[in-house]
Amino acid sequence: MATFEDLEIWKRSSRLAVDALISVHNLKNFTLKDQLSRCSLSIPSNIAEGYERDSDQDTIRFLRIAKGSCAEFRTQLYIAQKAHTALQIPLIGNTSQMLQESREISAMIQSFIKAIQTRQASRQS
Repeated sequence: MATFEDLEIWKRSSRLAVDALISVHNLKNFTLKDQLSRCSLSIPSNIAEGYERDSDQDTIRFLRIAKGSCAEFRTQLYIAQKAHTALQIPLIGNTSQMLQESREISAMIQSFIKAIQTRQASRQS
């Protein structure tokens, strides 16, 4: 693959970030809105940054950061789901779909990390 734009995980995580930004656009809880926006943007951004690095170790490091951002994103969505009634904030749309997509992206990132590690190991043999 020539560029990060060719990576399916980058494409999917970019779509997830757009979906998240649209879904939280009208939230009045600015802390939650900001946090969801930031962690959703972090996923494709770190995938891109890692892919553009010159070493497998750097790539893996940024992929791990992206994977952590997936977990953070899901955590924020879970909190929003639980708290929306108590805080009287609107429920975020597409929550179930975004949770599932985030899980799948996280698994794809882990597979990509393993593929890089396998390639590294075969070079060293």
